[in-house]
Amino acid sequence: MKEAPSVVWNRRAIQIISVIGVGLTIWLAYWVYKSGFFEGDALPFQHLLMRLGIYGPLLFIAIQVIQVIYPVIPGGITCVVGHVVFGPWYGFLFNFIGITIGSVINFHLARNFGKTFVQAFVNEQTYDKYITWLDKKNRFTKLLATAFILPGFPDDFLCMVAGLTEMSFKRFMVIFMVSKPVTLYVYTVAMAEGIRYIFLHLPF
Repeated sequence: MKEAPSVVWNRRAIQIISVIGVGLTIWLAYWVYKSGFFEGDALPFQHLLMRLGIYGPLLFIAIQVIQVIYPVIPGGITCVVGHVVFGPWYGFLFNFIGITIGSVINFHLARNFGKTFVQAFVNEQTYDKYITWLDKKNRFTKLLATAFILPGFPDDFLCMVAGLTEMSFKRFMVIFMVSKPVTLYVYTVAMAEGIRYIFLHLPF
């Protein structure tokens, strides 16, 4: 079945923006390394956000919300930035708030705008792979919980798929709140420490 032109155009736009985001992420990683971000107590970006006062966390949360809805940079990178800049607890809190808001918006966008909207955010193969779970209500609930717990699943997209099902918003939030927090914290800490180790042991 031929896809609607709006789906193809929006998907292409998202892919282009994602490529640009990856490029910016690579550039930012290089800048972070050269600026000595992980060395000592002087963290340039951290000082910048601290000077913004309450607007620093609000800006970060807004960035996290945007990347959940319209991915510009890899979500794992923003989680690590939150951890490094704000510390493990506040970083987790701001990460979780942003991801929760973005996930809720994804759920409601799909519920209000339907399949045509959702199709624009992934390629046709990925869409077909997960959309078949719509006919398996109980199994989809388990899939959603598993996706929130384990890495490698398109969590943001599955929040949209959940919006296409008959699942109530309350049930969606229960699954999210039970499955997401602990694993988000564990994976963020693991990624942050892994990246810190790599940067501190680069040979140049």
